[in-house]
Amino acid sequence: MHMVIYALVEASTEDEALSTGKAVFERLVGADPHACAVFDYFVTFDDEDTTIAGKARWGDLPIAAAVDSEKGQKLLDRGWEATKAEFERNLDQVREALDELSSEDIMRDESLARHAFHQVGAYDGPTIFLYNEYANGIRHREQLDRLLEESEDLWIVPADVHF
Repeated sequence: MHMVIYALVEASTEDEALSTGKAVFERLVGADPHACAVFDYFVTFDDEDTTIAGKARWGDLPIAAAVDSEKGQKLLDRGWEATKAEFERNLDQVREALDELSSEDIMRDESLARHAFHQVGAYDGPTIFLYNEYANGIRHREQLDRLLEESEDLWIVPADVHF
């Protein structure tokens, strides 16, 4: 499956933001020998050669945008709303499983409840849409707000990832 994720990085230019963003995405696909892959591959929106990912799949998104710009705010809102929606979807499945299933049913995982439990607690991967420049998933609003307050030249870089 494909999804768009976003790296929030300190940079002074679009090129610097893209370069730093690509380093984040490389860690998330395991290109860094000290990182575990949580996605199979990524395509940034400067790639004109692919016919199955990036612009070919999602249309024209900015290559990178300053967070304080209109385009940057739209990307940030899109990433945060997707993170919240996915968290709520999984949390609803957990609540339903706890209300309706026995411990044995959950242990057997007949309803994929344990998968939902795992997704609620995930730090990266398909339930997290925003990452900082260290490839750490941004999981709650206070974490995002702290990053926004502490950074002077914050950029957001989108990438199409496959998992």
